[in-house]
Amino acid sequence: MKEFLRAVKFLIFSISAGIIEITSFSMLKELHIFKSYVPSYLIALILSILWNFTLNRRFTFKSAANIPIAMLKVLAYYAVFTPLSTWLGYYLADVILWDGYLVTAINMILNFITEFLYQRFFVFGKSIDTNKKKDRF
Repeated sequence: MKEFLRAVKFLIFSISAGIIEITSFSMLKELHIFKSYVPSYLIALILSILWNFTLNRRFTFKSAANIPIAMLKVLAYYAVFTPLSTWLGYYLADVILWDGYLVTAINMILNFITEFLYQRFFVFGKSIDTNKKKDRF
């Protein structure tokens, strides 16, 4: 039951990060700030990463792990995920002309699944529930 609740918290925080990502992506796209899919996607992704990491470290995984080390581990994940998802997004949105919102949704779903597993077992795996602060969540 504890792991199920952890997954639900991750889902809720990921939804909030998704709202940040799709809102910032939409603003950049609809205001025609960039002509290509790539810069809008990357800026939106970075904003959602910062939000999601902060909330999940404290409330989902309740980790007292060294924050810079945990952030470096997340950076390693995104060093792989970002180029792959950016290339996929570029190919789908700019080359074969799929809708940018659909492509972003696909990338967000892939990100949600792979990031949960990565953070649960690698980033916070040994430090889960080590933060003794009493949080409401």
